Amino acid sequence: MSTQTADLTAESRQQAPVPAPSAWWVLIAGVIGLAASATLTVEKIDLLLNPAYVPTCNFNPVLSCGSVMVTPQASVLGFPNPLLGLVAFTVVVVTGLLAMAKVPLPQWYWIGLTIGLLLGAVFVHWLIYESLYTIGALCPYCMVVWAATVTLLVVVASIVWRPALLSRGRGVAWVLYQWRWSIVALWFTTVFLLIMARFWDYWSTLL
Repeated sequence: MSTQTADLTAESRQQAPVPAPSAWWVLIAGVIGLAASATLTVEKIDLLLNPAYVPTCNFNPVLSCGSVMVTPQASVLGFPNPLLGLVAFTVVVVTGLLAMAKVPLPQWYWIGLTIGLLLGAVFVHWLIYESLYTIGALCPYCMVVWAATVTLLVVVASIVWRPALLSRGRGVAWVLYQWRWSIVALWFTTVFLLIMARFWDYWSTLL
């Protein structure tokens, strides 16, 4: 009897099976974020070795990785921010592979990943503000990381809370779950409009 109870307890600690689309997105977004972080790391190394190096993502005065890389905001913890991305997105990619392989992961793991992504999203929004209103330039690869982080937060949080929300089917949390992708679309639209407004003096010259 005790063995059965232990088995039930162990099962209750497992996260419900991850829907295939969610597992795919965790993997794809993780790969995209990892690729962007790796590219930024290589570009940063090249810039450190040769201060005259022009990063491949320097497109114009606004979309300019080089202008962002040399700022204090690009090394908040004393080392380049992309190194954080290398570690974080590697964890996400491994998680996506395990989810695709239907390997059961404990609930605490998914909750921990959600918290990590939430902290990452907070960091992303701080970087967005700094890029727009302090640095005055945008890093295209960084923007890829922004998008990957926010969408991953939505997907992983949905994986964590979906079983409970489906069983209840009501309340504010349920409404947020139902409208989650509309909220994400609104977020992208808001960031786009902020970018257009902040750099309109430059964009208008291109018209």
